[in-house]
Amino acid sequence: MIITGTSTCGGFEGSLGYEEIDAATFAKWGIDYLKYDNCNVPKEWFDDWKYVPELWLGGPPNENQDNGDPVNSKTGKPAPAGYDWSTSVTAERYRLMRDALLAQERTIQYSLCAWGHAHVEAWGNETGHSWRMWGDIYPEWYGQHQWSWGLMPILNHAAFWSGPDVNGFWGHGDWDMLEVGNGNLTYEESRSHFAFWAALKSPLIIGTKLEGIRPEILAILANRELVAFNQDPVFAGAAQPYKWGINPDGAWNLTHPAEFWAGESVKGTHVFVLNTLAGTEEKAIAFADVPGLEAGKRYAVHDMWTGEDLGVFEGEVRVELKSHDTAALRINEVKCVPRPARA
Repeated sequence: MIITGTSTCGGFEGSLGYEEIDAATFAKWGIDYLKYDNCNVPKEWFDDWKYVPELWLGGPPNENQDNGDPVNSKTGKPAPAGYDWSTSVTAERYRLMRDALLAQERTIQYSLCAWGHAHVEAWGNETGHSWRMWGDIYPEWYGQHQWSWGLMPILNHAAFWSGPDVNGFWGHGDWDMLEVGNGNLTYEESRSHFAFWAALKSPLIIGTKLEGIRPEILAILANRELVAFNQDPVFAGAAQPYKWGINPDGAWNLTHPAEFWAGESVKGTHVFVLNTLAGTEEKAIAFADVPGLEAGKRYAVHDMWTGEDLGVFEGEVRVELKSHDTAALRINEVKCVPRPARA
């Protein structure tokens, strides 16, 4: 991890003002991946306006709300309506390292770690390969530890900031590294974590030790069908929430975010259904609710976890989910092929 400011969190020299020499050094060392963190920025490099998504706890993102924190901001005030965040000082700091990396004879993956500040999704795709959309991740289902968050608060935020314009084939909104296999996450919570990070088209960076990893955890990380959705060659967009389930649609809730999501791939329509409750629940997936599907048609349903075909259904399909588990289904229309007429 390298810092866009003057010093790292450990007290070492930052890269601000040394982008060219640092980029050349990284290339000489054979570096493949650079995470560029947004720490210890001097005041002369602060943005004029504030845009701090970590503090949107009382409601969905609103760039004009006064969130009461002047982080990396000269005025401490929200930006005027229509402000172009690609002209911000934060965007300029990240472009300095981008240009330095492009001048090297080595391809280095460039990860912007601005935590969603400065409307990074508006300029990240022209600046780096990925851009962090929120604060740091923590291996818990709920909760917050300083600037780190559990899975549900992050997924709740993603329901509002994972739109079709966030991702592209050359860049991806980043919801932070995978915590599968870490902390006290249950098996079901680990499945949900991986399924939704794949569905969101977030970079799938393993954050646990592979030495001694439990077979069932390795199987989650090695799920080919979920990885294929994440890296689909035709459909760049992330899965989108289409029904909240527990709460009214569009509700901002850090413990019970949207439960029903859908997205497209070259293989069909994919539906991801989350159980946010403490006990086993049966969830009904009504085809009429799913974008791209229709009532009255027959659909073949495939389980992306097991690789099994579950059968052909009309109207809806029901799944039973343990607490905090996620169903990952691929759904394809079954078309009747007319028999040839008799001679």
